[in-house]
Amino acid sequence: MAIVGSGPAGLAAALEATNAGAKVLLIDENANVGGQLLKQTHKFFGSSKRYAGIRGIDIGNKMLQELDKNHVEISLTSIVFQIFGKELLILKNEKIQRVKTKKIIYSCGASEKVINFPGWTLPGVMGAGGAQTLVNVHRVSPGNRILMIGSGNVGLVVSYQLIQAGADVVAVIEALPKIGGYGVHASKICRAGVPILTSHKIKEAYGNGKVEAATIVALDKKWQPILNTERTLKVDVICLAVGLKPKIELPLMSGCKTVHSPTLGGRVPIHDENMETTEKGIYVAGDIAGVEEVDTAIEEGRLAGIASAEKLGYISEDKAKDLKIEVRKILGDLRSGPFGEHRERAKKQLIQIGKSSRQRLL
Repeated sequence: MAIVGSGPAGLAAALEATNAGAKVLLIDENANVGGQLLKQTHKFFGSSKRYAGIRGIDIGNKMLQELDKNHVEISLTSIVFQIFGKELLILKNEKIQRVKTKKIIYSCGASEKVINFPGWTLPGVMGAGGAQTLVNVHRVSPGNRILMIGSGNVGLVVSYQLIQAGADVVAVIEALPKIGGYGVHASKICRAGVPILTSHKIKEAYGNGKVEAATIVALDKKWQPILNTERTLKVDVICLAVGLKPKIELPLMSGCKTVHSPTLGGRVPIHDENMETTEKGIYVAGDIAGVEEVDTAIEEGRLAGIASAEKLGYISEDKAKDLKIEVRKILGDLRSGPFGEHRERAKKQLIQIGKSSRQRLL
């Protein structure tokens, strides 16, 4: 099988499939394996059985070591640019390679969303994930004085990591009337002296060829700017942590049907309880199947790896059933609580659509 995307979902899928005996080609356009794990220096939450208390970079290294033991073939700096059924055309080192496979798992992740405001195209306006890559992977600070837009976990965690890198986070602003991420992340940056301003939005960015200042404004209960509440902040970077959207280009090229789910980040490939799409033998896992947390992506990758290996005959039906029950139990636990319940409902609706689509095709 071919797995496109070597982030947490792709790594987990490759491990499950190769543990079962399947031959796997892991493909990624980047120069390193690990995806988001490469830049996540914070410790994970959740179950102690599933990477809690371990930093993302350490999880990635651990999974990579297991891949080496399983002799997984990895093709980096490789771009899948065309698909014919289950045949992939890959561009690598300016040469085209043709890969024939029986199963495909897409674990391509997600891309950052943006918001438009006057001055949003100035150099210095960037995604929070881009800023995180600069400081944690390339050891380069994006700027000195930073305004973070968005108080979800990404905005809060990246703000703290920018502080650790020596930058001054001037403020975190949030249009909602409450903080969107975990309280523990918010507490860290508050203790560092960073104000979190809820019911605020950016009005405009200014600068001569680059960001030099930004004006923010308070919002009323109807999301309208409140007169005379504008404040201008001297900043050289504006980070946007306003959400992610699944990278569904390859599933679309494969003919996979999609559905719009605001809770899961936008358009997502329709899939069943085994992560199989409307195209038989093509699976999705991780943020491409709906934006959630890294530990959820890992479990979805495991599920796709188990299901595809079963279809190839490497796992018996009874053993696969037991493994799937275990993974689905973990996924249910991860999606419980106030931060996960709405995603659990959205996932159940998506899976039900997938079941209905599969029945119609049969």
